Amino acid sequence: MNEVRIDKWMWATRIFKTRTIAAEACKKGRIMIAGVNVKPSRMIKLGDVIQVRKPPITFSFKVLGLTERRMGAKLVPDYLENVTTPDQYELLEMNSISGFINRAKGLGRPTKKDRRELEQFTDPDDFDFEFDFDTED
Repeated sequence: MNEVRIDKWMWATRIFKTRTIAAEACKKGRIMIAGVNVKPSRMIKLGDVIQVRKPPITFSFKVLGLTERRMGAKLVPDYLENVTTPDQYELLEMNSISGFINRAKGLGRPTKKDRRELEQFTDPDDFDFEFDFDTED
């Protein structure tokens, strides 16, 4: 076997969960070889470097072996080498951290602290005053 379809290889090496998802990624322009978008039917060979864009980063994999059959996770390193640059992983780390820090006040789901403050504000037992509706002067 000298060549394998790229969608089959990405499914077999567990980059994507299903072959359909791998093919869709190719069609949407998320898979590149040498900076060129590829179709699902593109044949790959040993030594190719495949770039897979999964926002916010782009993973890079070097083809070490060819297969069309899905394998166990322990066998994957025999078929591909992750050559993703460290700056891509830094970008991923920064993105995950910023999701917690940069949440604008009042946007999204309330935090536990927000809920407690709201309950404290609306709890009727906290009001110490009574209304006097007698208006006799």
